[in-house]
Amino acid sequence: MPGLLRGVARTAVIAGTATSVSNRVSRRQAGRWARQDAAQTQAQTRPAPAEPPPLAPEDEMSNKIAQLKELGDLKNQGLLSDSEFAAQKARILAS
Repeated sequence: MPGLLRGVARTAVIAGTATSVSNRVSRRQAGRWARQDAAQTQAQTRPAPAEPPPLAPEDEMSNKIAQLKELGDLKNQGLLSDSEFAAQKARILAS
């Protein structure tokens, strides 16, 4: 009878250990899947950046004029050379 009890006890310990390890692995894997799902959900729910509405022609022209005035002020202060001024002016007028 002692041999039978020892065998049953050993089986119970082995089964309990296996169950514990299996549960721990399952919880760890479920945590990984939950983090992956959360990251995917967050990436999918980010709204796309909205493009600004196109400017009306008057607004666009007044914006260009303001930029050209600022550019002229920089040139008058000596911060821009003639070639830099011409390049920036062409860029503003081309846009």
